[in-house]
Amino acid sequence: DEEVEKMRDEMSNILDNIAVLNEINTDSVDPTGHSVDLKSVLRDDVSKDSLPTADILSNAPNYDEDLIKIKPVFE
Repeated sequence: DEEVEKMRDEMSNILDNIAVLNEINTDSVDPTGHSVDLKSVLRDDVSKDSLPTADILSNAPNYDEDLIKIKPVFE
């Protein structure tokens, strides 16, 4: 029962704090979904022509036909 009393006091304090927040005049504040203005730091995804296959393969240490060969990832 001591634990119930403690929880009741904590809930009462939480509700008191919410009541204080409800008294704040927010008429001049625009509604938002976040507390800060979020902006994407990523660039736009733009499609561009890729390099010719021969140029790419010329930089690969090992290839077979049009495929770059790598060491096995799983054994």
